[in-house]
Amino acid sequence: MIPIIAISIVVVASTVMGALSMRYSRTTSDFLVASRTVRPGLNASAICGEYLSAGTFLGLAGLVMVVGVDMLWYPIGYTAGYLALLLLVAAPLRRFGSYTIPEFAQGRLDSPFLRRLAALFVLVIGFMYLLPQMKGAGITLRALTGAPYWVGVLLVAVVVGGNVAFGGMRGVTYVQAFQYLVKLFALAIPALVLLAVTMHRDVPGPFGDNHPTVVRATVLTFARPTTLAFDRPTTLTAQGVIDGVRVNGPQLVSAGPHVLGAGVTITLPVGATVPRLARTTRIEGQQWWQPFRSGPRRSHPLYLGYSLIVGTFLGTMGLPHILVRFYTNPDGRAARRTIRVVLVLLGLYYVWPPILGVLGRRWAPELLLTGGTDSVVILLPSRVLAGIPGELLTGLLAAGAFAAFLSTSSGLVISVAGAISHDLVQGGVRRFRQAALVAALTAAALGLGAERFEINVLVGWTFAIAASSFCPLLLLGVWWRGFTAVGAAAGLVVGGGAASAAVLTTMVGPRLGGWPGALLAQPAAWSVPLAFAAAVAGSRLTPHRIPAAVGAHLAAMHTPESVTFVT
Repeated sequence: MIPIIAISIVVVASTVMGALSMRYSRTTSDFLVASRTVRPGLNASAICGEYLSAGTFLGLAGLVMVVGVDMLWYPIGYTAGYLALLLLVAAPLRRFGSYTIPEFAQGRLDSPFLRRLAALFVLVIGFMYLLPQMKGAGITLRALTGAPYWVGVLLVAVVVGGNVAFGGMRGVTYVQAFQYLVKLFALAIPALVLLAVTMHRDVPGPFGDNHPTVVRATVLTFARPTTLAFDRPTTLTAQGVIDGVRVNGPQLVSAGPHVLGAGVTITLPVGATVPRLARTTRIEGQQWWQPFRSGPRRSHPLYLGYSLIVGTFLGTMGLPHILVRFYTNPDGRAARRTIRVVLVLLGLYYVWPPILGVLGRRWAPELLLTGGTDSVVILLPSRVLAGIPGELLTGLLAAGAFAAFLSTSSGLVISVAGAISHDLVQGGVRRFRQAALVAALTAAALGLGAERFEINVLVGWTFAIAASSFCPLLLLGVWWRGFTAVGAAAGLVVGGGAASAAVLTTMVGPRLGGWPGALLAQPAAWSVPLAFAAAVAGSRLTPHRIPAAVGAHLAAMHTPESVTFVT
């Protein structure tokens, strides 16, 4: 019951804080940009609250556990992206004074069509990023209570939809700042405790043995026929049909593949090697702890690494729910101060997920077989500590996980609802509220089909699409006088469309290997240059479409607040 109580506290606190803010949310400015009154410290906490999603709270530890140190490029790219925002975009974007990114596109390039096109990409990125949040909620509640996957998905959708619809940006700001603190302490305290216990018990690390072994007796049940490959002879206890023979008791299983019938239960003793699914390989030994190593699903690791860096570094600049946060600052200087605080807060946070991923490989290696590595953060305390201490740490992690789902989903629903109500339909507060509820329920429906994808892989795909669509629009729109609406539309359609097509092909198409599989699985390395090339080419071909007010727009974006104009 402790984890359920912890989740309930976070959900109730978030709901109450959102409800109390209703009295301050009246106008369109309140709902979209909190009337531009959010100070840097509070805004930075809120940005980290919505930016640190299920991908960083659950998925990052799971990916480190499976793939190894190469996955540390995720937090590096996530954090470094704010340097690009700090240097190139944040202050000019705030000085321009729009409510949304599509509105900036129209105002800067004088094109209502471009505004609608940009709004469509806000929807694509928003719903794509909502998928890992929905999956995280579903698997977390299922791991803790055994509830069906859809229960957690629906819970987050209802809470987020209600908070956003009635509190808007002003109300969500305080909720997200609170949720960042919950996530930080929910990761740091268990990581420190579990690391200390592991070192005290002198448990061997995951680096020395090429084959992960269990540190306590582990029971595994297979509901359907499964072929397992054992890397070495193993003595285990089994019940059911193995290789066509019914067994019930201790068995010596030879190295190699073995066919398990439906309903077979095996118990691996302490020190036994964890088997793997037949016809699959596993990243182990040196492949796990050395970067840019080939391995399962990594036939071109150097390309994948660089593409991941490009996607995460530039993708941060293209996330609509993050960019709209800078419109809530009073001015451009406050926007820059906000990012400096964000960098500190992110650094404090990203220390902990990799530690939990390393500990998970030691304490819960059976997840490498069952495919439940996205749940390792939630399951780890019960593997290390028995009784109330383990439950307390599990409750703390569960509270942090739901804070992650709620805060990121809130920011995404705001950006989606804003794109619908302010850019596509152009209604008022009532339309915003309706759009928020529709967006939350749509995200829940899409989230039901996201269970089979790894959380951080979904996040990486979202960043690749964002980097290939809005990054060129913002950089060229802020810094290039010759940028035109035709070039912006070409960059969005060519770059964003190519990245979206690659991601969709990877999600629903046949599984490809070699270069085709690598290029489609991580498209940012080629789709971002393609987007810039299309944007520049389209602008060069249409110099007559340069807006007449381009000089005034650039002056407004690049003139510091300290400068006073004298007429």
